[in-house]
Amino acid sequence: MTDLELAMSRTWAEINLDNLAHNVKILRSILNKNSKFLAVVKANAYGHGLTECSKKLQAIGADWLAVAAVTEGVTLRKNGITLPILCLGQADANLAPLMADYGITQAVGDFKNAEALSDYAEKSGKKIRVHIKIDTGMSRTGFLWPDDEKGKISTANEILKTCRLHGLFAEGMFTHFAAADDDRDFTLLQLKKLLEAEKYLAGMGQNFEILHSAASSGVTDYPEAHLNMGRFGLVLYGYASTVTGNAGSSLGLKPVMTLKSRITAVRELPKGSTISYGRTFRLERDSKIAVLPIGYADGLHRTLSNNYSVKIHDTLCPVLGRICMDMTMADVTDVKGVDAGDVATIFDGDLMPSAAKNAGTIIHEILCSPSARVPRVYVDNEVLRCSLSD
Repeated sequence: MTDLELAMSRTWAEINLDNLAHNVKILRSILNKNSKFLAVVKANAYGHGLTECSKKLQAIGADWLAVAAVTEGVTLRKNGITLPILCLGQADANLAPLMADYGITQAVGDFKNAEALSDYAEKSGKKIRVHIKIDTGMSRTGFLWPDDEKGKISTANEILKTCRLHGLFAEGMFTHFAAADDDRDFTLLQLKKLLEAEKYLAGMGQNFEILHSAASSGVTDYPEAHLNMGRFGLVLYGYASTVTGNAGSSLGLKPVMTLKSRITAVRELPKGSTISYGRTFRLERDSKIAVLPIGYADGLHRTLSNNYSVKIHDTLCPVLGRICMDMTMADVTDVKGVDAGDVATIFDGDLMPSAAKNAGTIIHEILCSPSARVPRVYVDNEVLRCSLSD
């Protein structure tokens, strides 16, 4: 059995890198031509495979990659990625050697953290590149940009002190929009605060090569926020909205992931039979039930029990009973010719919005759900291949 056959023998995530390239082309076309293209590959590239997606993005001309952890950046460097890498999550100063040795640019949002990074860099004789994070309303990390004049001057001085640490090179400054998809006024206020911070720092003699604010819907809906770099996350993987997917969107994005599972058995059960743990579903007719080798340990949310439909032979088939750790049952009574070995589509571009809605979450989380035991199989230049290690 080949690696590809093994990968597709149970449950797998099919990752279409050709669709990824298609999305990059579309997103490039809407980005300010003078702005850099940053592809966000944190969280295993939103579940799509960190290394393989990053290699494809580098090959098709992304300018930057973004991760959430320094270790993700190290993995990329060890796998031949030479693009600039920005770590968006503020990192412990103990990781400074990795930042310096692997050329990872680090976000910093307070002086104490920056000073600790600088101390290591000075001792090692290396500079660590940093992007200054401005908190304009997300209230997570960053130098909080206040509303009063006295506070602005104080914060600007703190940022200036950070930028002048000898072990650091302050390459960029950025913020993160909190509600770009549903609160235009607040988003524009956040942009205003970032530009105000830039102006204050420029007046003090501190300029930045890169200024960025917009991610995904921030880029697609706010041209004024492109500045000189756009950050692309969810839209890169094929969804215009975190809730509705591509419904109503004219972007023409193509979803990159399809989660599939190969039916292990088809059972004929009499009316009155109860299905799965807790007996939460009782058959109201004689039925045929397909057993799928996928469960919550693979990333199929248990909240979708009795609350979702998968596709088998291009027909929606309701999930019956509780989703188990390793198995799920679906009703195929009305679908002709279903047999063991047939493939069920668990998530795809059409099913993703209902999966998120019925699970009470967002598309981001559904994409990130397929676990480590689910192999990623890649479509690249229309050829299937697998990477059992990704």
